[in-house]
Amino acid sequence: MSVKQISVFLENRPGTLYNLTKTLADGGIDLRAMSVAETKDFGIARMIVDDLDKAATVLKEAEFVNSLMPVIAVAVDDVKGGLARVLDEFAKADVNVEYMYSALASKATGQAYMIMRVTDTEAAEKTLSDMNVRLVRQEELAEM
Repeated sequence: MSVKQISVFLENRPGTLYNLTKTLADGGIDLRAMSVAETKDFGIARMIVDDLDKAATVLKEAEFVNSLMPVIAVAVDDVKGGLARVLDEFAKADVNVEYMYSALASKATGQAYMIMRVTDTEAAEKTLSDMNVRLVRQEELAEM
């Protein structure tokens, strides 16, 4: 069960990230998780938002180049070694994590939410299921 993230391509210059976040805020979009990777000339902002369709529309209208990408959202036990346990099982199942970033952790559930882009979603989902590790649904991320 993958979820969708929005990836936005940004020029690597002062104010660009502000313009992105201001555009989302003005559009009534709430960020749930965000990662920014950069190179010399451009960056990529990867985001989980509370309203995916509205965010895509707001960004398009503001002329931000963006795309939707399937990722998995994993509820990892928020204990020492919780993430290492999941990554160990992925390695055993030959699932490569291309990138990963965290979303808000929940003290109520004792879990942290990790957003991952993996090479083999089906194998990752089976591995997590075998471990009794929960995948987080898009709706849950929107309600965080």
